[in-house]
Amino acid sequence: MARYIGPKTRICRIFGEPILGNGKYLTKNSNPPGQHGGTKKRKAPGEYALQLKEKQKAKYTYGVLERQFRKTFDEAVRRKGVTGENLIKLLESRLDNTVYRLGVAPSRPAARQLVTHKHITVNGEIVNVPSFTLRPGDVVGLKESTQGNTGITTHIRGKNAKFNWLDWSDTEFKGTFIAAPERESVPENIKEQLIVELYSK
Repeated sequence: MARYIGPKTRICRIFGEPILGNGKYLTKNSNPPGQHGGTKKRKAPGEYALQLKEKQKAKYTYGVLERQFRKTFDEAVRRKGVTGENLIKLLESRLDNTVYRLGVAPSRPAARQLVTHKHITVNGEIVNVPSFTLRPGDVVGLKESTQGNTGITTHIRGKNAKFNWLDWSDTEFKGTFIAAPERESVPENIKEQLIVELYSK
């Protein structure tokens, strides 16, 4: 399955945010990539450029490529409610993202690897599709044989308390997807309305 495997710091410098890691190198060099760095005079981006940049930011943040992202957007359009908020809800409902939010993996790429390597179960059944969409009440956990793998369990840090749409049990290595989160609960700095405007052209 295709995914971005290029330099992460370069992407972080494009957006000026640590969207693919802790961003420790941004303190050393936060200039956009390119041979001229921060010395090049850059024109103010136009409307289309801002919309495209926001879409690219969302794609890199959640590890989704163009075709899959477009399908997710189309599903958001079909659902009732605000399209931009539906889009964020669908992206947050992905299995790999939920594994990351539960604190089972230190990053989304690491969570994606756990899923594809069949370490994760949903309602007791092994699911190895990172884009699997969770529904309210679904229980996500580590496979029983994986629970004894210290190489994986030592990286479990537990759920962040601010993610109130998830519940996690340290003793059972299981978490519950309570509901799709409201937009204000999602910390990612994504202006989803610009994405909607881009696809509406």
